[in-house]
Amino acid sequence: MIEINNLTSIALDENFFKKTAQKVFEGEKKKNIYLSIALVEPNRMRKINREYRGKNRVTDVLSFSEPNLFQKQLKKDPLLKAWNLGEIIICPREVKKNAKRFSSTFEKELTLCLIHGILHLLGYEHEKSEKKAELMARKQKNYLSQIFE
Repeated sequence: MIEINNLTSIALDENFFKKTAQKVFEGEKKKNIYLSIALVEPNRMRKINREYRGKNRVTDVLSFSEPNLFQKQLKKDPLLKAWNLGEIIICPREVKKNAKRFSSTFEKELTLCLIHGILHLLGYEHEKSEKKAELMARKQKNYLSQIFE
């Protein structure tokens, strides 16, 4: 189950988020996943980034995992009948800026942000070693190419 909370004035297709997430979950062989996605304005993203990462700037995507994820004990929510993976927060206005900066489209950049956030929640990372960064980059590229074939 994927819950989407659009707290912006930008209209976005919820099915896009659900299909993208399902593609990654299938590729990673994950079933019965609960994921929350929040779409926020830049001022809210700045506050969240400052509070949780100590960075007083807007970013395109943040992910917050279920605390037990890294102990390999995902908590099953009995009400949802699914594994609670965590929450991804995306700032569409920042995504739009990045798309322009990287000569990409808004849709591709938004897809990349969502894939990036999901992979983080599944335990992938890119900051601690070059090898892990390369693996995450390959996975992102693979899922992006599957979606935009």
